[in-house]
Amino acid sequence: MNIFGIGIDVVEVERIASSMDEFGERFANRVFTQAERDYCEKQKRPEIHYAARFAAKEAVAKALGTGIGQDLAWLDMEIRRRESGEPEVFLTGNGEEFAKANHIAQIKISLTHAQHYAAANAVVLSV
Repeated sequence: MNIFGIGIDVVEVERIASSMDEFGERFANRVFTQAERDYCEKQKRPEIHYAARFAAKEAVAKALGTGIGQDLAWLDMEIRRRESGEPEVFLTGNGEEFAKANHIAQIKISLTHAQHYAAANAVVLSV
């Protein structure tokens, strides 16, 4: 496998919390899948988990070289947790099509968060 791209993103937790407060469901429905919202809302501080997923999606978009737009929309990515706790990304829609067209074999992500910031990195591997 070859490295197709890498990406990193850091988000202020308060920025995501403010967007959630100001735009509510409209923001959440535009950026996060239902499964992501369900997961985050079950956590003690949902805003931290939303921020980490936001950062992960930005990092993946950077690693793919697409940004968020025509080839990859917010909802084309879903950040999930394996039973081990390891985060993983699933692509659907245009994101899945882009990955197939570019022979993307795997996307590895890592998330972290603290009181005020959340960060993520992504490494995209191709064959």
